[in-house]
Amino acid sequence: MNNLFSKSAVLILLLSMSIGINAQSKRNIKQEETNKKIVTVFYQALFGDKDPSAIDKYIVEDYIQHNPGVADGRKALKDGVEQWFVGAPKEKIDIQHIAADGDLVFIHLKSKGADGKLTSVIDIFKLKNNKIVEHWDVIQAVPEKSANNHPMF
Repeated sequence: MNNLFSKSAVLILLLSMSIGINAQSKRNIKQEETNKKIVTVFYQALFGDKDPSAIDKYIVEDYIQHNPGVADGRKALKDGVEQWFVGAPKEKIDIQHIAADGDLVFIHLKSKGADGKLTSVIDIFKLKNNKIVEHWDVIQAVPEKSANNHPMF
């Protein structure tokens, strides 16, 4: 009985390892790296350099937006940035983390809000055919006091 249990446990372990290997082998690492580069260049061009032409270059017409303050579509994003960028200086985007998983790219960065206060931003972009087709984001002010020495970053 004990020997049967041991053999079953080893078989289950080997099967679970092969499932993980198969899932990893289906990833297109080269495309994921391309997607990360696209998002990095787009983000710096649009939000760092304040260049709205980046929208035409990197965003599809029927872009899906999950930020409740911005409507779907490339035009809605262009209309929004024209208002957001009035008087805003150019800046170097401070990327803290970036990762890709399939067609999704996750970016975590430090940013200053319009009021000059530090914020933590996480954006998720979905890409298809080297274009951004969908976007989610979370923006949170960095608190002045923290219970630890490494808040948000």
